[in-house]
Amino acid sequence: MPKSVLIISASPRVGGNSDILCDYFAQGAAGIGAQIEKISLADKKIGFCTGCYACHSGACPQKDDAADIIGKMQKADVIVLATPVYFYTMCAQLKALIDRSVMVYPNITGKKMYFIMTMADTAPDNFKGTIEALRGFTACCEGSSVAGMVCCPGVYEKGEILRTSALQLAYETGRTV
Repeated sequence: MPKSVLIISASPRVGGNSDILCDYFAQGAAGIGAQIEKISLADKKIGFCTGCYACHSGACPQKDDAADIIGKMQKADVIVLATPVYFYTMCAQLKALIDRSVMVYPNITGKKMYFIMTMADTAPDNFKGTIEALRGFTACCEGSSVAGMVCCPGVYEKGEILRTSALQLAYETGRTV
């Protein structure tokens, strides 16, 4: 049975650098028969968790796209979390989605997780904060593990990623799902 791969592109720029890497990852995974769904958070409305805990007794009162995406996260075999790095961590769009999973993350179990990250900074060590934050989420999802990462420093302007070897790395990493 083919693996289901959910790619969550958190870039606020459709066609931005991390978003392009998602497409290459998807091509690699599709090439080995995986079923791919890519969600661009730039096209979605996701409110911040307000800590109201209404979700304890039912659904979140916010009427946005978060519940649907989190439901897909629960069903997928593989989850790809892609983000540009802002101030040494993930962008707000991805963090908001992760925070909204607060009541159901115990149901996001046994996932292979992949991280895709880009940043303008040229020092690869500056991915550490983002990696640790994403690993923290993965650790909360019982039985889940980090299966791979694609990190590309030194890209800022939209499309700069096209001049890097990260495209091939994303494709090859997609083939490991």
